[in-house]
Amino acid sequence: MLQVAFIKENKDLVIKRLAKRNVDASQMIAEVLILDEQRRAAQTKLDNSLSESNSISKQIGQLFKSGDTEKATQLKARTGKLKEEVKVFTEQLHTVNEALQDLLYKIPNVPHNSVPAGSTDQDNEEVFSEGEIPKLKDSALPHWELAKKYEIIDFELGNKITGAGFPVYKGKGARLQRALINYFLDKNTAAGYKEVQVPHLVNETSARGTGQLPDKEGQMYHINSNDDNLYLIPTAEVPATNLFRNDLLTEKELPKAITSYTPCFRREAGSYGAHVRGLNRLHQFDKVEILRVEHPSRSYEALDEMVAHVKQILQELELPYRILRLCGGDLGFTSALTYDFEIFSAAQNRWLEVSSVSNFETFQSNRLKLRFKNSTGKSELAHTLNGSSLALPRILAGILENYQTDNGIRVPAVLTPYTGFESID
Repeated sequence: MLQVAFIKENKDLVIKRLAKRNVDASQMIAEVLILDEQRRAAQTKLDNSLSESNSISKQIGQLFKSGDTEKATQLKARTGKLKEEVKVFTEQLHTVNEALQDLLYKIPNVPHNSVPAGSTDQDNEEVFSEGEIPKLKDSALPHWELAKKYEIIDFELGNKITGAGFPVYKGKGARLQRALINYFLDKNTAAGYKEVQVPHLVNETSARGTGQLPDKEGQMYHINSNDDNLYLIPTAEVPATNLFRNDLLTEKELPKAITSYTPCFRREAGSYGAHVRGLNRLHQFDKVEILRVEHPSRSYEALDEMVAHVKQILQELELPYRILRLCGGDLGFTSALTYDFEIFSAAQNRWLEVSSVSNFETFQSNRLKLRFKNSTGKSELAHTLNGSSLALPRILAGILENYQTDNGIRVPAVLTPYTGFESID
C-alpha cells in the first residue's frame, strides 16, 4: 500500500509510473488527496474538542474547590455539548479513514524506473539467457506422457481423489520431488537464508498484509464457516512475510533472510490445451521460497543477489533458462520490479516460468507496519523482497522432458546424492 505522504510529495511521478501499468490513476490520486484533507480536518476538530473538554474539566474541578458552583455548573453544560461533538467528529474520522484505506488498497505499487512499458507478457524484456537447448528426437514425449510411461505421476488418480490440478507423485517421481525440495532448501540455507516451517493457512489480516487481499480473492481457497475465516496459502511468501508484521527492528537486525518449503494452493482457472496440461498449471503444487527484509538503501542490491542465487541453482540443474524483466502490464499488483525466470522445455518447444523474484519496496511493509529504527533513532518502513527458489512443477517438467533418452530419464548430477538413483527407467 502506498503511503499518503509519498503520494502527496510525488503526485505527478506516481501517476506517470502507474501509467506503465496501463492504469490512469489521476482520479484515484485526486480522491486520495481530498480524503486526506478531510481526514486532517476531522482530526483537527476532534483534537480541539478533546483539548477543550480536558481544559474545562480541570477548570470545573478548581471551581468546585473554590466554591464557585454556579460557574462550575455552567461549564459542565458545555462539557456535555463537547462530548456530543467528540462523538460526531470521531465517527466522521472513522468514516473518512475507512474510505481512504479502502481506496489505498485499490492502488497498485508504483513501478521502478527500469520497468518497461507494455501491456502483456509479450512486452517483457529479456535481460539474460544461458544454457544450450537440447535437441530431442522426433519421438520425444512431453512430461505428461513420460509420467504415464514410467508411472511416476498419476494425474487421473489425483483427479479421482480431488479433481483436476491435484496430481499424485509415485515411486521415483515422489523421490525426485522430495530431492528437489531438499536440494533447494540446502542451497538456500547455505546462502544464509534461515529455514522456517510456517502454517499453510492464514487469517485475513495476513493475506491483506502481503497484498493477496483484496486483489486476489478469486485465486485463493477460502475456508469460511461459523468457526473459521482462513485462506489456504498461495505461496510461503504470505505466512513468512507476516512473521515480521507489526515488528520494529533495529538497523543492526537487517537484513532478515528466510527460506521455507510449503505446498501452495491456487484456484486460478485456466484455459484448456497443451500449455496447461500436466504440471504446467496446478491447483496444488510445491514451492521453496526465499524472502528478505532489507534496509531501503540496499534492497535493489539484495534483489540482484537473489537473482544471482536463482541463476546458480538453474546452472547446477543444467537447464537452459532466460531472465525477463516484467513490463508494467504484466507486473504483479504489489511489486515495484520483478524478474521472471523461465526454463526451455524442449519437448513442448516453449518457455516455462519457474520463478519470480520481486522487490516490493515499502508496499507490503506499510500494510504490515514493518519498521526499523535507523541510525538517527527514527523509525521507517523496511523493504520486503521475495522469490521462488524454486517452484517445483515446471522444474520437474523441464527435467523430465530435457533429460529424456531412449533408455529412460537421466537425473541431473547435482540431484543424485538426494535421489539415490541416476535415472528413471
